[in-house]
Amino acid sequence: MMHGMVRDMPVTRVVSVDDVEALTDRVRENRAFLAPWEPVRDEAYFTVEGQRAVLEAQLDAYARGSMVPLVIVDEDDRPIGRVNLNNVVRGAFQSADLGYWVSESHTGRGIASAAVAEAVEVAFGRLGLHRLQAGTLLHNTASQRVLARNGFRPFAVAPSYLRIAGQWQDHVLYHLLAPS
Repeated sequence: MMHGMVRDMPVTRVVSVDDVEALTDRVRENRAFLAPWEPVRDEAYFTVEGQRAVLEAQLDAYARGSMVPLVIVDEDDRPIGRVNLNNVVRGAFQSADLGYWVSESHTGRGIASAAVAEAVEVAFGRLGLHRLQAGTLLHNTASQRVLARNGFRPFAVAPSYLRIAGQWQDHVLYHLLAPS
């Protein structure tokens, strides 16, 4: 159930360079909100030029098949967050890493859960992947609930897994296998 969210239209689409100004506004607005959950960002990241460079690199990776960069949008197609399928690996692995965030102003409405569900459909449908993995900080219960709602299960705790908020931090690793 999408807590209070009734919506028949998709909440994600492939990001476009045309989203750069809106996404720059979102990362600026959410800088303090996201800081505990993300790597330390340099000042350039919070500029239009910095966001353009991020989007262009992601769209290049998308063209090569190594990621799927999605933007989470509101009812008026305005960007309110991101969900990405990162590190797409083919061969015997057929796997990708999932990452996402939603603007603080839109949390608690089921939007992240809906966006992750759409990313799962892309991964297992269009891409034909076998497995998705996502990691959360041990205390990020909101993100853990999003993953659980989408069928992800914890399988390990990875010590000092990622450098988040300036420190190497432990993460709970989750995975989801494609339906057989």
